[in-house]
Amino acid sequence: MQTYSTNAGRINEIKGETLAHAEPIEVLSLGCTMKPMPKNQGDNITYRRWLPYGAATTNANTINRWSVTAAAHITVEGVTPSADTITPQDVNVQLQQYAALYSYTDKAAELYEDDIPEEMKIQCGERMGLVREMVRFGVMKAATNAFYSSGTSRGTVDGKVTLNLLRNIAATILANHGKMKNRILAPGPQYDTSAIEAGFLVFCHTDLEPDIRDVEGFVPTAKYAQRKVINEYELGSVERFRFVCSPELAAYAESGAAISGTDLYSSGATLADVYPMIVCGADATYDVALKGSKSIDLSVIPHTQKDKADILGQRGYVGAKFWSAALVTNNGWMAVAEVARTAL
Repeated sequence: MQTYSTNAGRINEIKGETLAHAEPIEVLSLGCTMKPMPKNQGDNITYRRWLPYGAATTNANTINRWSVTAAAHITVEGVTPSADTITPQDVNVQLQQYAALYSYTDKAAELYEDDIPEEMKIQCGERMGLVREMVRFGVMKAATNAFYSSGTSRGTVDGKVTLNLLRNIAATILANHGKMKNRILAPGPQYDTSAIEAGFLVFCHTDLEPDIRDVEGFVPTAKYAQRKVINEYELGSVERFRFVCSPELAAYAESGAAISGTDLYSSGATLADVYPMIVCGADATYDVALKGSKSIDLSVIPHTQKDKADILGQRGYVGAKFWSAALVTNNGWMAVAEVARTAL
């Protein structure tokens, strides 16, 4: 009897569709002020601010706070007051170039069943988008205006995000004359919509979503008037804060306090994973790019393009590059809260 297994088929395989892959998510540009850097002027750019009267460059708070008393400004009849001066603070950043490169052979392009060059274009663009996000993330999470859900350092964190923590952050940024990143949303005519205060943007990992939803007064985006979200990854708001979650904004693994006897999560079952929550006010962070350059410059040299370096046309290339830098220009107008999360 002839059966399916009597003689092996020559191929016995069906070419299925190409499966989806994880695409990187970029959200931190929402918290940045975009600034172009002039071409052909070197790789450094220096920004300058003039400090308020009585301010000092000691820390993120002192550079933003005036020190003025009415009594010190009383004049004496016939006497000219002493002249004062103003003090600058310079902030410098150096532009860096980032790049990625893929290559393939003519055999892969002409005989392989899938379109390798096209897939390389897609992967290269997505990869460089993630690189750009990581540039921003590394700079923004290192802001010096740091808060901790408990304790006084990352190693002592054993608490979750709370309303009191958020209010302390708001109080500090507002005391430093920090401005909001978004406007008020008034309640709409739809049933059960909520008014959303003007406030600050908070960027954090998606792992923190359950704890954020548990914060008193949380309003999900489903209750926004006309559902006016700032980004598709916005989760909701609490008082002066609107939360945007991304799986790219990773935690500091096992860097907090011991989790024994708590309900906190640890990737290693010993110390709490600590998550940075980046809180942005207006003009706190600059995203600097080279003026006149494309955001990401994608280059493609097909294998069919022959030259003396590849006379037979046996190699093709797909690459991308960009010039970029991120810079915290005013630590007092943003903050980083480091928190643990609930183990689910």
